[in-house]
Amino acid sequence: MRIDIISAVPELLDSPLNHSIIKRAKDKGIIDIHVYNIRDYSTDRHRRIDDYAFGFNAGMVLQIEPVDRLITQLKSERNYDEIIYTSPDGEKFTQKTANRYSLLNNMIILCGHYKGIDQRIREHLITTEISVGDFVLTGGELPASIITDAIVRLIPGAIGDETSALSDSFQDNLLAPPVYTRPSDYKGWKVPDILLSGHQAKIEEWLHQQSIARTKLLRPDLLSDD
Repeated sequence: MRIDIISAVPELLDSPLNHSIIKRAKDKGIIDIHVYNIRDYSTDRHRRIDDYAFGFNAGMVLQIEPVDRLITQLKSERNYDEIIYTSPDGEKFTQKTANRYSLLNNMIILCGHYKGIDQRIREHLITTEISVGDFVLTGGELPASIITDAIVRLIPGAIGDETSALSDSFQDNLLAPPVYTRPSDYKGWKVPDILLSGHQAKIEEWLHQQSIARTKLLRPDLLSDD
């Protein structure tokens, strides 16, 4: 899978994309990630990529020309399944979305910045707009990192135990059950006996019931989702 990320501040992506699971997946050749600086595609001698918004007094807007030039170049080199724009008013990013995107071959993520991007980019170049929450950030680099991380860990071979991702919260619309490790008794705080019983069928049933109970208590809205 290949993910191309377009950013006005690519330095913000250095750490999250070059450590832990993502780094290991890159080293294994499971994922191919490229980060592009929009300024490299500006024709302005000062590499300017923003300008004032028509009809507004406050805030700068990411210009259409350098973004179109870059996306056009990338599309001439390969086909893309999705061209995503990270926006607070986009579709809510969920585990289901991550599952769906993990099956794609190539995708572009355009990081928003400043007051926003020229609306014509959204109308003519973007296939999907994604939001990671009902709040506003300085730029789309953090959402792009979140989206990438959520996708990569689902790709076979990215994590050591592939079944681990299948038991994460939000898979099957349930929160993950509680987890414990050694020592089994710490300050009198004990691990539930069932987990020490060695009876795998009963353990799995207990874990499933715990997931349901936690979901009912903490996120009952998930149980009503399709």
